Amino acid sequence: MSARLMLVHAHPDDETSQTGATLARYAAEGRVTLVTCTLGEAGDIVADDLSYLTAETLGEHRLGELHAAMADLGVTDYVRLGGDFAYRDSGMTTDEQGTVHPLDDLHPDCFWRADLLEAATHLVALIRDRRPQVLATYDTVGGYGHPDHVQAHRVAMYAYVLAGTASFRPDLGGAWTVSRVLWTAWDAASVPEMVAVADQLGLSELLTGWFDPGAELPPMFVPHEYIGARVHEQPWAAQVASALGRYRSQVDVDDPWWQFVKVAPDVPRYESFRLAAGVPFPPGEHPATDLFAGLSLDD
Repeated sequence: MSARLMLVHAHPDDETSQTGATLARYAAEGRVTLVTCTLGEAGDIVADDLSYLTAETLGEHRLGELHAAMADLGVTDYVRLGGDFAYRDSGMTTDEQGTVHPLDDLHPDCFWRADLLEAATHLVALIRDRRPQVLATYDTVGGYGHPDHVQAHRVAMYAYVLAGTASFRPDLGGAWTVSRVLWTAWDAASVPEMVAVADQLGLSELLTGWFDPGAELPPMFVPHEYIGARVHEQPWAAQVASALGRYRSQVDVDDPWWQFVKVAPDVPRYESFRLAAGVPFPPGEHPATDLFAGLSLDD
């Protein structure tokens, strides 16, 4: 009778920047499976000394970064959907309004162009083998709109249904119904506190365009009433900061933005989730502090 959590993310580093504390916590308390859908071949390289990497070599490099980050978080069960290099990073473009769109010239093997049933079937096999009680992934817009995040959402939700359907591909193992599906989110109620902390640290300019008074919040922010559970980052902050620092090709942990949203120890942070399907969180504590609250963990 152990807690088993599966997270579906698009690229290496997404799991740490969005759910690093959750991974560290449940890797220590139970069993965590991380499924990464691509190796991030289209990511922008931020470290000057890694500028020699190309779209053909970046994926292998980011896989090495993933190995190091998972060691920091204590995660031992982490796989790539369909195997290494099965799906390629799709990349993205941003218009003048800041809206994210797929590229016009897509690589033929990119995840955005993947056959949905094929990709979901790969995940069905993993779900039936690992038998997680909780499955977490992105929301319908992939948080901020990256096509691979949107596709990861679609694949995870389709696989959730198919994995519990006994007549679908019985050769992949017995049906397993995930008890609770969660979508990652930011709690809109945390915005005033974030703004106040940014003011105290002299970092208000970082939030320009994100939290302008009277402006509509970015799509990943969810009203507090819809936040089903959240994990406090503080107990795992050192592990998360170390793991994030492993992704030197993509993340400069000394950048003020990353210091504010993930690294600096004096900023209160939570990783929040909303209920998408399955067993509701028990009434009372809101948000719940345990992703498994109210679930039976009997095998």
